[in-house]
Amino acid sequence: MAGQKMLKFTKVERDMPEKRAPDLRNQDFGEIYAEYARDKAAEQASRCSQCGVPYCQTHCPLHNNIPDWLRLTAEGRLQEAYEISQATNTFPEICGRICPQDRLCEGNCVIEQSGHGTVTIGSIEKYITDTAFEEGWVQPIRPHVERGESVGIIGAGPGGLAAADMLRRQGVQVTVYDRYDRGGGLLTYGIPGFKLEKDIVMQRMAQLEDGGVQFVLSCNVGEDLSFDAIRGKHDAVLIATGVYKTRDLPDSSAEGIVNAIDYLAASNRKSFGDDVPEFDSGELNADGKRVVVIGGGDTAMDCVRTAVRQGAESVKCLYRRDKANMPGSQREVQNAEEEGVEFVWLSAPNGFEGDAVTGVKVQKMRLGAPDATGRQAPELIEGADYVEGADLVIKALGFEPENLPKLWGVDGLDVTRWGTIKADFGTGATALEGVYAAGDIVRGASLVVWAIRDGRDCATAILEYLGQVATVAAE
Repeated sequence: MAGQKMLKFTKVERDMPEKRAPDLRNQDFGEIYAEYARDKAAEQASRCSQCGVPYCQTHCPLHNNIPDWLRLTAEGRLQEAYEISQATNTFPEICGRICPQDRLCEGNCVIEQSGHGTVTIGSIEKYITDTAFEEGWVQPIRPHVERGESVGIIGAGPGGLAAADMLRRQGVQVTVYDRYDRGGGLLTYGIPGFKLEKDIVMQRMAQLEDGGVQFVLSCNVGEDLSFDAIRGKHDAVLIATGVYKTRDLPDSSAEGIVNAIDYLAASNRKSFGDDVPEFDSGELNADGKRVVVIGGGDTAMDCVRTAVRQGAESVKCLYRRDKANMPGSQREVQNAEEEGVEFVWLSAPNGFEGDAVTGVKVQKMRLGAPDATGRQAPELIEGADYVEGADLVIKALGFEPENLPKLWGVDGLDVTRWGTIKADFGTGATALEGVYAAGDIVRGASLVVWAIRDGRDCATAILEYLGQVATVAAE
């Protein structure tokens, strides 16, 4: 029976959910893809070849059991599909929306390699969990037994929330501390609504709160509350702060040159209806301006597409390599191009004009020999400089870790030469007893799906640690 519903990739073509027209989606911050209907999701899931060695699964950081939940979707067994999906992924509805599937699961789909077009894994994953919420299958956390141990988690981003979910399900008392006034971290304030509508994040926050996770928000560790106080209050601590320090450019302090995280956070706050003086004054608003975004990753794509929606006069993205060597999702680049963003490839900034910025001095580049990572290194083309007019310049050059030991006044919290927290690769254990670290603060700026994986792994290690402590205490 199941076999009859699968292996249809030779008869059924790949079909993504309908995408809203650029001139319509540019007018708002709603998600650009429509939802699958039940029959369409089942049809697309039926294209899966049910590989004996599923490369989609092995190339997913969470090793999601993708072939099984595709088969269950094709058979119309959506609740079972959801249960299989959420068994390995704390937030499948989020990963289905923002994971770069073209580089991970879908990019390694076997039928894609054979020329039939990949299965639309991300869209089906999103559909399954959205349906689960609508049907009431997503239940609040109700541990079978409440435990006396408590864990403090610093950071309410995807890594910290994934760990909180797993620990709470085991009855551990969990408190999450975060600098922002809402949980979610970059899911809430860094990623625009057209990729991840905020009610999707807030419904997960509500589920965690309903399940007993305590949140202490608007709390700057090191200022409002010391790290030692958090450590003294809990049996174990997880550091999951992410990385928020923006990589900078020399001589980039002029008015009108801003950091990507500040720009995106202001836009997202407006979507919540918050009072945002920096936006209302025009400082962090692209309306009517010539916008230049510097960078080539997914954050740069978020910035250029946000600027279009804010009514910018023009939006250009400077990147020092070419399109083929861009680190961001090719799908996002395509969406940006459709929406009117102009990409200026093989271009790098070399200074700025104006006390209030009026232009970016641009150096033209060419690709030379590969660097240590295997990517072709950009080389300067002499005499090809020019000035790109700009009223707003957004620096989207990536993020670096803050100096947490110094900010928090902590001795013994070791860091790497990159400034990330030094932690055991498998468990996340740091040099401090009972202190763990997960996500970007350990691995550097990376993907949400990796933060979820790290948070889940750390939760497992913390549970084992708490068990060992309890055993010693009993003896």
